[in-house]
Amino acid sequence: MVDPLHPFTVSDGYTVHYRHYEPAGSPTGRVVFLHGIQSHGGWYGRSCAEIAAAGFDVFFMDRRGCGRNQEMRGDSGRFRRWLDDIAEFVKTLPTDRPITLAGISWGGKLAAAFPYRHPGLVQKLALLCPGFFPKVTPGLLSKLRIGRCAFRRPTQKFPIPLNDPELFTASPAGQEMIRNDPLALREATARMMFQSVALDIYLKRAWKRITIPTLLMLAEHDRIIDNAKTRRFVEKFQGSHTIITYPDSHHTLELEAPGHPFVRDFIEWVKQ
Repeated sequence: MVDPLHPFTVSDGYTVHYRHYEPAGSPTGRVVFLHGIQSHGGWYGRSCAEIAAAGFDVFFMDRRGCGRNQEMRGDSGRFRRWLDDIAEFVKTLPTDRPITLAGISWGGKLAAAFPYRHPGLVQKLALLCPGFFPKVTPGLLSKLRIGRCAFRRPTQKFPIPLNDPELFTASPAGQEMIRNDPLALREATARMMFQSVALDIYLKRAWKRITIPTLLMLAEHDRIIDNAKTRRFVEKFQGSHTIITYPDSHHTLELEAPGHPFVRDFIEWVKQ
């Protein structure tokens, strides 16, 4: 399949690339996906195509500095700029159908923060193994170095502590894909890592403004996020929430065996 890639230039002049999967007829709804800290939209073509085939207009944005966005690779400005990139894109979509914002892994933090900064733009929120409470973080010395460099040398890069593909999936083919992916983000600047922490602090206020229906999907054998803490956090959201935990599954649900129920469950929930 040809990569359905398109450019979108945001208000500060940065060009963000996104993938668009169109339904055969008039869409039932629209879904905007956000990826994790290391991945990009190219990892998720199978599920996006299936969701589009079910009648949804599907968009997958590569975050600035990631995936197909090579400018400022592994870098960023303030985290609010990430949220504004999403908002500017969402505002270009027709409003004749409901819009679901879906955040995968680290992208779940952006998705959950979005209704606070930009209320009313999306009608549903889906969180797939969101990275609110990571099990894997930099060591203490690395954190101290990152904090110091965030102010003195903000573009100094550090390894993202997720470079073992086995953390994402038990699938040998999936592990090989991640290991050999030239677009996967292996390093990030001190500034980007510092802004990720700032986003965590922002979320301590933002969750109180989540009044829209929320879907939370968890993997039983997730080695990257803490499922129990994540569940308790989402249960505090002000809107209704649906929580599904998949037995014998790992962090990147996309890389589970074909026929895994998460795509079907996602489609059924969005249709409600």
